[in-house]
Order: sequence, then C-alpha cells, then structure tokens
Amino acid sequence: QVQLVESGGGLVQAGGSLRLACAASGRSISSSDMGWFRQAPGKEREFVAVISASGHITRYADDSVKGRFTISRDNAKNTEYLQMNSLKPEDTAVYYCNVGRLVSSSTYYPDTWGQGTQVTVSS
Repeated sequence: QVQLVESGGGLVQAGGSLRLACAASGRSISSSDMGWFRQAPGKEREFVAVISASGHITRYADDSVKGRFTISRDNAKNTEYLQMNSLKPEDTAVYYCNVGRLVSSSTYYPDTWGQGTQVTVSS
C-alpha cells in the first residue's frame, strides 16, 4: 500500500507561485498514474491535473488552471509535483495528491489519497 504526503503549501499573494510536492512511500510509483485535486471551502473536491506513469501524458482542468499550473514527476525520487504560477485568490483550497488510473485521455480514477496541503492566496 502506498502512502502519500503532500508538502509545499502555504500563504502567498496573488500573482505569486508555489510548488507542491507529493512524496510516496511503501512502494514505487513509477508504474502509477498520479494526479492532483483540490477542495475549496464549501465546494466539492475538483480535478486539477493528472500525469501518466511515464510522464508523457498530462491533462489539466479546463481554463481554470491550464497555462498556470504544471504537473510533473520524478520517479527516481518517488515524487510528484505541481508548479503553480500566477496564483489567484480563487486557487485557495486544500490540494490533494493521489495515485490512480488514467483510462483514457479524459478519464482518471484516483485511488489512494494524501492528507492534503493548504494553499491560501491573498488578494
């Protein structure tokens, strides 16, 4: 069973950047697709981005983050990343990483989740 621990969250001003990391332990994630979701106060958890096991395929939530966020991974370090640039107050949420299965270009099923890391963007 894989365990996931997110880090890198915090308080940042609008327009700033943060880099989230998701460190996996318990087994290698090199054969696993991985993703990021977020949940803002009073809202449902929503998809942010996904990356295939090889890193060759990435997908992002429409418009809300595309062009500002970049998902990546380092299988040698058993770690996934989310680089977030040009942050906006509406990006404020708890960000969760996960491992799952990317079954098509538009369908990703998350499985194991991390505990989340808080990102707060002030205006």
